[in-house]
Amino acid sequence: MNAYFQIVLNDSGTFLQLIPGDDGSLPSVQEVMNYLDFKKVPFDVAVLGAFFKAGDPEKLIPLSKNRILAVSEGSMIRISEDGMTATARFYPPSTGGRLLNKEEIYSECRLAKVNFGVDEKVLDDFLANKKYCTDYVIAKGVPVKEGKDAWIEYHFNTDNRVRPTLNEDGTVDFFNLNLVNHCTEGMVLATLHPEVKGEAGRDVSGTELAPRNVKPARLSYGLNIQLAEDMCSISSRVNGHVTLTGGKVFVSDVMQVVNVDNSTGNIEYQGNVLVQGNVNSNFSIRCSGDVEVQGVVEGATIEAGGNIVLVRGINGMGKGTLKAGGNIIAKYMENCKAEAGGYVETNSILHSKVQAGTEINVMSKRGFITGGEVMATGKIRVRTLGSQMGADTRVTVGVNPSVVSRIGELNKELQEEQKNLKSALPVLDAFKKKLAAGAKMTPEQVKQVQALAANIKTTQEKIVQDNEELENLKELMQEGSEASVEVKGEAYQGVIIAISDVSMIIKDTVKYCRFVREKGDVRIAAL
Repeated sequence: MNAYFQIVLNDSGTFLQLIPGDDGSLPSVQEVMNYLDFKKVPFDVAVLGAFFKAGDPEKLIPLSKNRILAVSEGSMIRISEDGMTATARFYPPSTGGRLLNKEEIYSECRLAKVNFGVDEKVLDDFLANKKYCTDYVIAKGVPVKEGKDAWIEYHFNTDNRVRPTLNEDGTVDFFNLNLVNHCTEGMVLATLHPEVKGEAGRDVSGTELAPRNVKPARLSYGLNIQLAEDMCSISSRVNGHVTLTGGKVFVSDVMQVVNVDNSTGNIEYQGNVLVQGNVNSNFSIRCSGDVEVQGVVEGATIEAGGNIVLVRGINGMGKGTLKAGGNIIAKYMENCKAEAGGYVETNSILHSKVQAGTEINVMSKRGFITGGEVMATGKIRVRTLGSQMGADTRVTVGVNPSVVSRIGELNKELQEEQKNLKSALPVLDAFKKKLAAGAKMTPEQVKQVQALAANIKTTQEKIVQDNEELENLKELMQEGSEASVEVKGEAYQGVIIAISDVSMIIKDTVKYCRFVREKGDVRIAAL
């Protein structure tokens, strides 16, 4: 038997009887006081505390000299914070008090706002074998059964971060890159797993609990792809290669040419391009997919929506340009401009302007960056930085190159807008003075004034917008604290290192170090 208590009424007044449990324990004084307060039975806290401290259950604890009305058997019902369970503790009647029946327990549940999930078996168990001052879980809600979002399973490699292997001798293997996901006719490329709607729940108060909204999905794809009848899978119509770009699946054949020269002219292609030989000066390749050149690129232009892979590199002769939405991988890069949305990987960069959306790695055995400007959002890793001859070399990390470019554009736009505004305002003021002096204007002049005023207003609004964008971009320039430049060999004096909005010039040659942004300065740290 567990410990509990009972109110005793006799001719001498109102008392409390403690009934110890089988283990000799007594009910807690706090529970007793809570119950007496709930039933509005008067008591003296000090007296009650003293009797509990004495711990003598055979003595009646005096509560009041007055005899109160008999107290019926009752309960205190508590609902959990999540509203999913209701717990009752039952208390015995006072001497002469009335017992509860099942319908009265149901009535007390309703008063406690427990309107759903009452377990009749628990009530029957209590009525058959009463245990006071014991928790009974009398009601349980029905939990929400959450649904599942739709998702797409791709049956090809969607990771475009594949990189060339660095061999033990320090050279980079540019031949086995495995960047192309080949597919065959009929091959299933992606499977849509539709969303599964959830089921509503209900708490013990009877309130319906709605499941979260599940997200649908659909298969997005381009040409050369077949959608299944159930609209839950897509497959290739042709032999070719598959890519995932912006959530859309593309399958295309690869356009192959020997050389890009007079025999081919400039190339524009919706897919991948493979050049088995060279790309001669003054020619261009523009495609939506990847470009692979197995020979040499001269002073040409290559623009690709995906990756650019130059097995033998580029000597741009001061006019060669590479622009990739993905990564650029080249054996060497000399006298050229290159811009990659992803990373750049090469054996050497010489007198070139190279930008990467993520990072630049020049880590072959003799990897060097000498001359020019190299920029990356994340990290730049290199063996040798600069040269003993002091070639002008600048490396920048910590901000997306596109942000730097956009800041330059905004500054030029603001200068032009301010110039236009400065010349237009005096003209408008002159018109206003003429009107104030009583001068009459022709309808054509009125239209000119109105157009001028509208242009001034538009220019002022544009200046405000451009300044806001410029401030936001400058805030981005403050970020990039994780960016760094790592030098695994030597960094020569004269090289400029810029991280976000701070920079330094290397004064003395340093070795095996990295440059980081710390406390508003560029500092040299150990690798």
